[in-house]
Amino acid sequence: MQNYLFIIAGLVLLIAGGNWLLKSAVALSLRLSIPKIVIGMTVVSFATSAPELIVSIKAALDGFPDLALGNVIGSNIANLGLVLGITILLGSMEVNKSFYKTDWPVMMLASFIFFGFIYFDGELQRYEGIIMVVALFLFLVYVLRFQKPAVVDEKPEDDVLLPIYKTVLLLGLGGVCLWGGSELLIEGAVGLAQNFGVSERVIGITVVSIGTSVPELAASIIAVLKKEKAISLGNLIGSNIFNLLAVLGITSIITPIRVMDETLLSNDIFWMLGISFLVLPLVFLPNKLRLNWRDGIVLLALYIAFIYITIQ
Repeated sequence: MQNYLFIIAGLVLLIAGGNWLLKSAVALSLRLSIPKIVIGMTVVSFATSAPELIVSIKAALDGFPDLALGNVIGSNIANLGLVLGITILLGSMEVNKSFYKTDWPVMMLASFIFFGFIYFDGELQRYEGIIMVVALFLFLVYVLRFQKPAVVDEKPEDDVLLPIYKTVLLLGLGGVCLWGGSELLIEGAVGLAQNFGVSERVIGITVVSIGTSVPELAASIIAVLKKEKAISLGNLIGSNIFNLLAVLGITSIITPIRVMDETLLSNDIFWMLGISFLVLPLVFLPNKLRLNWRDGIVLLALYIAFIYITIQ
């Protein structure tokens, strides 16, 4: 029971901490007169990836590399299979042309870079992490220079200029909550894995990854219920790019990540590549640049199948 409480409390703290960090980071950027387009592509993206980043770094440093890898691989699968699947089940989604011009190709490139670095030797080295972070930087430079109109402001309601004391307070609270949440989540996840006799990989790829995808899922469902513009496909793909290049890149720079459970390489990574690739034909068939409930059923069914196979 204690492990479940740790996991729930950890997720609540991570979600609250990420939200406070996001608000304070955007307010600070506005106060420094940083252009909104730059805020959206850098500050907001990093802030919304903060829970995954903190959890992965903490897990890797504590000697649970499979939890760090499972968290990212599972989050990428959950973003497209679970979050996107449920969102388009509730209402159809128009897809921006930047999807096939920039977003999807970069996500696949990031996925293959990660695959190439880890598949053959089972380890992400520091120099490979540096290459991943540099690749992310080049992607951001390209988007900011050539794709400005294609960038969607993920949370326009967060663009509030807060008083300095409140900005500092939220920044501090966000940082403390992310740290405390990661401590509780990892302790609970490792305890749960030991109790059920499963590997950290299984807990990372199911409980932890679904937990860190909860904010995106909640935002999507609320947007659909309010009949507002749902979270865009571009934002979900952007989250996947940041998970791979920023989260795993920064984590492996701090400490190299070695695969302990070979199933990550023989099964999970291929699910991630497969569901990432599948989004392309779904966007064009049967209706060009539109996702509807049929596509949602396909994505959700695949995600349920993946979870079922994982916990067997």
